Amino acid sequence: MRLRFLVPLLLAAPLGAQPVTRARAQAVVDSVVAASAPGWTQAAGMTVAVTRGAETLVLKGYGKADLEFDLPTPADAVYEIGSVTKQFTAAALLQLVEQGKVALDDPVTRYLPDYPTQGRTVTVRRLLDHTSGIRGYTEIAEFGAIAPRELPRDTLVALFASKPFDFEPGAAQAYNNSAYFLLGLIIEKVTGRSYAEVVKANLFDAAGMRDSRYCSQGDVVPHRARGYQLSRAGLRRADYIDHTWPYAAGSLCSTARDLVAWTRALHDGRILRPTAYRELLTPGRLADGTPLRYAKGLFVNDSMAGHPVVHHGGDIPGFSTELAWLPEDSIAIAVLVNTAGPVRPEALTGRIVHALLGDRTPKRPAFRGRAADYAGEYRGIGRGRPQTFVIAAGDTTPLALRVNGGPPEPLVYLGGDTFGRGPGRYTFVRARAGGPVTALRADNRVVYSIAARTAPAPAAAAGGAQRQE
Repeated sequence: MRLRFLVPLLLAAPLGAQPVTRARAQAVVDSVVAASAPGWTQAAGMTVAVTRGAETLVLKGYGKADLEFDLPTPADAVYEIGSVTKQFTAAALLQLVEQGKVALDDPVTRYLPDYPTQGRTVTVRRLLDHTSGIRGYTEIAEFGAIAPRELPRDTLVALFASKPFDFEPGAAQAYNNSAYFLLGLIIEKVTGRSYAEVVKANLFDAAGMRDSRYCSQGDVVPHRARGYQLSRAGLRRADYIDHTWPYAAGSLCSTARDLVAWTRALHDGRILRPTAYRELLTPGRLADGTPLRYAKGLFVNDSMAGHPVVHHGGDIPGFSTELAWLPEDSIAIAVLVNTAGPVRPEALTGRIVHALLGDRTPKRPAFRGRAADYAGEYRGIGRGRPQTFVIAAGDTTPLALRVNGGPPEPLVYLGGDTFGRGPGRYTFVRARAGGPVTALRADNRVVYSIAARTAPAPAAAAGGAQRQE
């Protein structure tokens, strides 16, 4: 039964748009894939699934699942899905909350008493929404030596637990794989079962995901896609990573069919009860009240071509994935690519949405402020390292942004004190209404950081026309 609190489903095509039929959806996906991977020189292959409600509109493999054996990609190819795993971890944890076995505002040390929090209180909630301040292990240089080796899990926990916190819990948000590693350990501690067993029994089986599993290098997996990466010499086999380490942050394997089946089960109410489901999709706030765009294992309050979307991507050596749910259209899209490189599944997903459903992006407001008010240098903590944002007032665009000394990129005005660059949003903070700008909050798919303004920078020209996203 569909839950009453879900956004009403608008299955009819918008006024003036073409109807969404199987034939049209297949033609759209074929066209987008052909344009995104011409000649298959930058990606080996991919699988795409598009569903509307219970109807499968597209389920098709493209390119090669294995270049050495020249094997075409089957529709049921199995991929490593990287951080798409996080929504499964969040759902498994929230099931324990439903059962009264875990409380989101409990300190992590209630479940992992030996974890050293360095005198801080870190709650389970802060792990779920990336606001714990714990150093992410993928941003630690020493992790590179551990990644291909099979070692006790405590090796990794000891590594990231020994590092200073990036910020006080709740002071900022930085995407964090260490947090989800700890959530996996909590799930195991509370249930007495392995993370893989819990996910299979409580999530995969409930959603009808017959070809999904915890990734294993040793198991024989029918229709497993081989992972590649793009180098200067062309496509090559991906670097090896032992699946002890991605764990509850990124070690699940799945198919396009299974991922859209999961999406339907999750949003149809077959995985979580209403209260836990709302918790999954409701972004929290920082300690100072700043609202987040990331909820628990999912990005929310986003849009593609003006259509509201709940989504998450995943990257792991050799593979890249995007899984999106468009509630107003009851459409799920899964794009899985067996190559780490420039053919990005989130970009393909956006193009499919645009071509299939049309562009509902609202007209951008005109900028009528004073660009010089925002110019300056802002510093803060990003994803495991310091970040420097330099804002310049330009001639052809209100503002341009340079991140960590990179080239200037124009910002698009979104209204108020907020600007955009791609999926990112940059909001300038004033100590009082109409007062001077004192800080910059950078919010995008990779990192949410708080940067303190230091010295104002002189206005500088920022070349290039204003880009519309």
